[in-house]
Amino acid sequence: MTSASAHRPRTIALVGIDGSGKTTQAHLLATALAAQGLPASYRRNAGGRRWFGRLAAVLGRRDGEHLLGRKAMLFVESVLRWLAILRTLLRRRLTGEIAVMDRYAVCQYASIRAHAKTPRPERLNRAERRARLAYRVFPRPEVTFLLAVDPAVAYDRIERRGYDHEEMSYLRAAAAAYRALPEHADFVVIDANGSPEQVQASMLAHLSALAPARRFAPTPRLALVHARAALVAVATLAAAATALTLQLAEVF
Repeated sequence: MTSASAHRPRTIALVGIDGSGKTTQAHLLATALAAQGLPASYRRNAGGRRWFGRLAAVLGRRDGEHLLGRKAMLFVESVLRWLAILRTLLRRRLTGEIAVMDRYAVCQYASIRAHAKTPRPERLNRAERRARLAYRVFPRPEVTFLLAVDPAVAYDRIERRGYDHEEMSYLRAAAAAYRALPEHADFVVIDANGSPEQVQASMLAHLSALAPARRFAPTPRLALVHARAALVAVATLAAAATALTLQLAEVF
């Protein structure tokens, strides 16, 4: 990938089911880009499900859903991920960095479909409509890598790491949900069944081929950057408030 700032994507998102290697690959990709002299940083856009899972274990519950309830857990996850993405995009705006994002809005849509009481991966339900209304204020990443992995491989990886657990039925539903998303046509699908080195090489090869076609305007003056960032923050908060409030009302 060229080191010229005019030829680089500014937002790269890695998405996929749990156990697909998103966190590992996002760290590796940010490090590889930084080694090329690019201002790349790893940014995690988590929804808090892992933290609540650990809290649930301490309190003697099975997982976050068992602790909070399915609808409440999905609502909390939606809000926390929305705030994390807002923070990442504002930081990227202020610093001009390449944000390598561990998860993005589509992860929430897939999670809602896979965690539905009766999972129907191809169906857009009411909760997803409200989540999409809240998340639509965020631009799509210039590159979204879908790390496609066999659910059985993902299950083994999760079990080996030892600090959480997912049911095979959920992993299958989540994989189907990603494939059914309307955004799927825009994903760069990467075979994530191989070694970390193989997966990283595939992503870097795609970015190297993509880079010459990407051109970005010169970085605006800092004062203008701050002004735009403030406007983005106000607009996004106002636009999402209604959707999140409606979702909260639905939960309780």
